[in-house]
Amino acid sequence: MSTSVKAYRAAILHSLADPADVGVERSYAYFEDGLLLVEDGRVVQVGEAAALLPGLAGVEVVEYRDALITPGFIDTHIHYPQTGMVAAYGEQLLDWLNTYTFPTEARFADPAHAREVASLFLGELLRNGTTTALVFCSVHPQSVDAFFEAAQALDLRMIAGKVLMDRNAPDDLLDSAESGYAQSKALIERWHGKGRLHYAVTPRFAPTSTPEQLDLAGRLFHEYPDLYMHTHLSENLKEIEWVKALFPERSGYLDVYDHYRLIGPRAVFAHGVHLCDEECARLGDSGSAVAFCPTSNLFLGSGLFDLPKLQRHGVRVGLGTDIGAGTSFSQLQTLNEAYKVMQLQGKKLDPFQSLYLATLGGARALYLDQRIGNFEPGKDADFVVLDYRATPLLAYRLGQAKDLAEKLFALMLLGDDRAVKETFAAGRSVHRRD
Repeated sequence: MSTSVKAYRAAILHSLADPADVGVERSYAYFEDGLLLVEDGRVVQVGEAAALLPGLAGVEVVEYRDALITPGFIDTHIHYPQTGMVAAYGEQLLDWLNTYTFPTEARFADPAHAREVASLFLGELLRNGTTTALVFCSVHPQSVDAFFEAAQALDLRMIAGKVLMDRNAPDDLLDSAESGYAQSKALIERWHGKGRLHYAVTPRFAPTSTPEQLDLAGRLFHEYPDLYMHTHLSENLKEIEWVKALFPERSGYLDVYDHYRLIGPRAVFAHGVHLCDEECARLGDSGSAVAFCPTSNLFLGSGLFDLPKLQRHGVRVGLGTDIGAGTSFSQLQTLNEAYKVMQLQGKKLDPFQSLYLATLGGARALYLDQRIGNFEPGKDADFVVLDYRATPLLAYRLGQAKDLAEKLFALMLLGDDRAVKETFAAGRSVHRRD
């Protein structure tokens, strides 16, 4: 058998479908003593160790005790230039942008700074078990180059794009409709489809782009196959009022993006806290996705995301940490906050629904579910090893768990980067906890 084959033995859990569609019991597969077989960076087989081991003579088997292997986590909304401003003292969204975000992002005019932060940022993602992310860069093309260079060196599946912003921001962070289009086009030619990298057309949000820029962004979105579009939508009530004032001819916030052909498959809208049923239906019909970002919505006081409403309308939903308004790179901690957001609305978030959001649901939101998100044979071997004994409290609590659901829920509530024992991308270890 090929020397590139390796097997990993531990408890193994992965999502098969959305629990909201098929019910919890049919939504996952679990192997108490499981084996994940990997060859040339892809999944070959997954199942019970007892059934698979007899056919693996000569294959190296790496065993993890008191551990759970899951697919790598998928972050559907995050800002790498904002790494240095995480935990900046709270403001409402628009004040927060002016006080913290814009000055921080201005530093990315320096390529050396961009490279330094890109390396730190990717290290934090991997340390928290995140193997794919949809990433905002800054307005500077060099910020995109720095990010993709660092991601390519690790053979990561990442999506990113240069921010488009030609008004309502400091002068040193503005492009123009024409320069933003030209710079984005050059970056697409340089990076889109190179290795496991993908490009996203990235208008920051409607208030910082003129109609001319949004028109060119829509044109660009349709010029290349499989491009992404990544922006913000209906995060904050004052933001929504601002959009109405800037675009009085449009019926609402989403209608602005719709008018400029910025919705559809591979269009991802961050937040969507204040969406009406009509907007949810339009998102669902178009195949667009929404990133649920609980920690930033709570931190900025933006409001509570209504997951069941979007599910009713068939909207694809992924999970976003939204660093730096978000307060943790950890998807486990983000799910901790997501559960509380649902509780505050008198709604429930089942732990297997949480697993789906952080893995296969995120892959589906990004139209990558044929490549990542679970352990179906042929998919990229992106996975994370979670340590049941990462902290004394976690070990003690899991020892009291009566079933898998209780164990998974406790892991999401009590786990963080310390629970991530090892992270793999395309079958290669890219982070190992000391």
